[in-house]
Amino acid sequence: MLRVGMLTSGGDCQALNAAMRGVAKGLSANVDELEIYGFLNGYKGMIYGDYKLLSPSDFSGILTKGGTIIGSSRQPFKLMRTPDENGLDKVQAMKQNYYKLNLDCVVILGGNGTQKTANLLREEGLNVIHLPKTIDNDIFGTDVTFGFQSAINIATDAIDYIHTTAASHNRVFIVEVMGHKVGWLTLYAGLAGGADIILLPEIPYDIKKVCEAIEKRTRDGKGFTILAVAEGAISKKDAELLKKSKKEYKKKMEQKPYPSVSYEIAKKIEEKIGTEVRVTVPGHTQRGGSPTPYDRILCTRLGASAAQAILEKDYGYMIAMINDEVRRVPLENVAGKLKMVDPNAQIVKEAKLTGISFGD
Repeated sequence: MLRVGMLTSGGDCQALNAAMRGVAKGLSANVDELEIYGFLNGYKGMIYGDYKLLSPSDFSGILTKGGTIIGSSRQPFKLMRTPDENGLDKVQAMKQNYYKLNLDCVVILGGNGTQKTANLLREEGLNVIHLPKTIDNDIFGTDVTFGFQSAINIATDAIDYIHTTAASHNRVFIVEVMGHKVGWLTLYAGLAGGADIILLPEIPYDIKKVCEAIEKRTRDGKGFTILAVAEGAISKKDAELLKKSKKEYKKKMEQKPYPSVSYEIAKKIEEKIGTEVRVTVPGHTQRGGSPTPYDRILCTRLGASAAQAILEKDYGYMIAMINDEVRRVPLENVAGKLKMVDPNAQIVKEAKLTGISFGD
């Protein structure tokens, strides 16, 4: 009997179900006796013993279904070693539930924080396989994460829809795209949607340069401008403050009257050049809906490869996509690392060659 645990942790995305299905089908097609236990609502389920035995029918018809059939939650990695309000040792509790179910391994689907805890469990002696999920595409060691392409489609649609109203009213529009620490999603959606200005966390902006780019378009007879702004975009001034003192930077952020960086940028553009600016925030729609065909294929491949690793009893890996080939990357080599956008990357240089401003 092969017994496998499975959990989805952190923010949801469109392709979690597709990935779980890939694992389940890869195992069931090759194992006569199989039990898959789904820990409910992320690591909470593994900590508090909230789980259910999943049947083959649970994995049927979910390839196109967004979200996650076993629920998710955020459990900050930095608090994993901190006992809960009742004094429960969370790590020890997860180990106990793992051994209680007599699991051969646990498949963990999630982003960076999830991955760090997966590596922690590996260090504690559990057999772990990690599948890289995040719409941010910021997991180190893999070319692409599942959820990324689906989110690109939604963010690009938002920019596409803004084009017609921006052109009709000769306005400046800001579309705020998800991404607190990295700008992959904003970069790709901005390029695909034809944004004129793209602001990323990795490339601090100068508001004067942003305004100059807008004014240049006006002089060139283009009545509207579209900005794709990552929610973690940062000005050069704030970036310098962050380098000097994280405490002072955090204090400044708490005192800002704006709901997000896009509203601050909009206000400053209006003040400097008197142009009307509107802000659109697609928000959590970027996580919703059905996965794209690309993500469905990606998840089927990653899931099947995870199943193969389990069948071979080869644990402690993230299943990654590298140069369109699925690889097993040791968790210890990637956990805790972020894949950032390189300001000097070829894709950024190519975008600048087409006239896109990054505000720098």
